[in-house]
Amino acid sequence: MKVLLIKDVYKLGRAGDVKKVADGYGRNFLLPQGFAVLATMGALKQADKIRAQASVRRAELNSEMGSVAEKINGIVLTFASKAGETGKLYGSITTQMIAEALNSKCGTNIDRRAVEIQPVRTLGEHKARIRLTMDLVPEIKIIVHREGETVAVPTTTAAPVAEKVEAAEIETAETSA
Repeated sequence: MKVLLIKDVYKLGRAGDVKKVADGYGRNFLLPQGFAVLATMGALKQADKIRAQASVRRAELNSEMGSVAEKINGIVLTFASKAGETGKLYGSITTQMIAEALNSKCGTNIDRRAVEIQPVRTLGEHKARIRLTMDLVPEIKIIVHREGETVAVPTTTAAPVAEKVEAAEIETAETSA
């Protein structure tokens, strides 16, 4: 079945694209949800208009979500979990847990379906992508450690380095006096 996308559909295409999809996917999901229409001659004449409207909507959405993406990008989340001797977790860190931790840390409202990562089942560092829009996909770092252990969270800003340099200068001034 050939359809003309009216809205951007993740992992399928952008608005205005003509795609060939499975009959059931088109009939049961795309058409009833209003994401697409059948690719008839009359609908294909509207494709340029749909693309133009979608690009305007996409630009507005990207500008709105840009501040959220800046706030989220580079955030480090730590999770304490029980793990075996080999580093395999007894449970897993799910997208729901990541979304809740991110929302509480940043004050955002991100859905678990926007978090792109398989459930984390091992200790260590992992990267997750947060799909805000089709164009805005910031990355976060997830550190999983054993319960009871402390983990040093790496900082990405230069402010702590400057504080250490000032502290070192003060110490050398005191020892030379």
